[in-house]
Amino acid sequence: MPRPLHALATAALLIGTMSHAADLRIYSGFGEVRQAAAVKNGQISLSLPVSLYSTIIPDSLDLDGAQVASRSLVQQANWLSSLEGQMVTLRENNKTERVTLIRARDLLIRDSQGQYRTVEAANLSYDALPPLNPFSPSWQATFNVVGAAGKPVLTYLTRALSWTPRYTLKLTGSTLALAALADIRNSSDQSFDVKATELFAGKVQLQNGQVYPLERNAQFDAVAQAAPAAAAPKVNSLGELRGLYRYALSQPFTLPASGSVSLPFLNPKVTFERFGVVGVGFSLSGGKGNLNRGYRLKSDTELPAGPVTVREDGRLVGQVGVKTTSAGTPVDLNLGTDPDLSYTRATAVTVQGKGTKTATVTIRVTYTFENAKDRPTRFELSEYGLDERATVTGQVTRTPEGNLLIKTDVPARSGKVNGKASVTFTVVQPNS
Repeated sequence: MPRPLHALATAALLIGTMSHAADLRIYSGFGEVRQAAAVKNGQISLSLPVSLYSTIIPDSLDLDGAQVASRSLVQQANWLSSLEGQMVTLRENNKTERVTLIRARDLLIRDSQGQYRTVEAANLSYDALPPLNPFSPSWQATFNVVGAAGKPVLTYLTRALSWTPRYTLKLTGSTLALAALADIRNSSDQSFDVKATELFAGKVQLQNGQVYPLERNAQFDAVAQAAPAAAAPKVNSLGELRGLYRYALSQPFTLPASGSVSLPFLNPKVTFERFGVVGVGFSLSGGKGNLNRGYRLKSDTELPAGPVTVREDGRLVGQVGVKTTSAGTPVDLNLGTDPDLSYTRATAVTVQGKGTKTATVTIRVTYTFENAKDRPTRFELSEYGLDERATVTGQVTRTPEGNLLIKTDVPARSGKVNGKASVTFTVVQPNS
């Protein structure tokens, strides 16, 4: 069944960029290619191998600076079709013979006995050097244009282009640095000679309500083939555009086929603190456990969503994904259990007015925190799932979400004795 005209015409554009410079606008899950097109006798002609069809987002082909009067598309024969009726070499069962290629589409040949049959492509060899993908056809698109002012610009959207932020937080004692890299990827089999590039961070909705980037947990993606060494263009922040953060590359560069380029795109100034953090469900019973290693940082500029690697004294201590955060907003990193930070929860429960409609339950909760580190540490513990009708008093804060939040500093270990701190609060809730 033939492909729809719009899909093929859209795909047919790409070959025109294979040897020409282009401007790129790259989003988290796709990219826009913008290429100057030459008009000859009122037409723009382009072709594209079938192998690149899947990278193009349907119906995204557009033309700036000219009106399209009509657009036609014709499938071009592949290289092998040019050998129909000619002799090729067939190797089967350790035998070699010259045969006539009758039909390239299904590799129908006529052998020396005059019999017609289909053969395997791997068993054929040729007198001339075949091109890459000799069995793939191409498509020729012709755009009839009117009103062209100067040089029209052809644009299309492709999933072959994308970028993701990547951060590394480096801590040494009380000093820190946050490195921010933009990993720009090209999964197509063509390279781009890029004149100007803009990177966009944020969600963009395309046709059929699809949003890019697709919702997923932030994680480290495998980086494709590295780009050849070259002078790295700088990336400059262009601020915010309708909820999207924009960054511009300062100079031309080459984005290799099936490869990637990683560039610094932010130089944020950050502050941070270490702390222990844990969340537990509210209950009438006691319990114990460990807190997690937490880091809280605050940047003087926006931080687009991406994975963060944390290193202390050159050692990896964890990786975690963060959401897009505006300047000055705290970013919390929860990096897993810290065996040096622990808590014990004890409760005393009493019931007043038992058996009546106004009966209440009073829960007195005492937390004992222990710090086995040689430095004081901030403990932050949240309890969630509390009855919204409950009242709370004591050394605890109720958040706007209805959770209970405890923040306390626990002293460092002294000799073999762990530092300790206690917090007590009381919860009164209906007994139903």
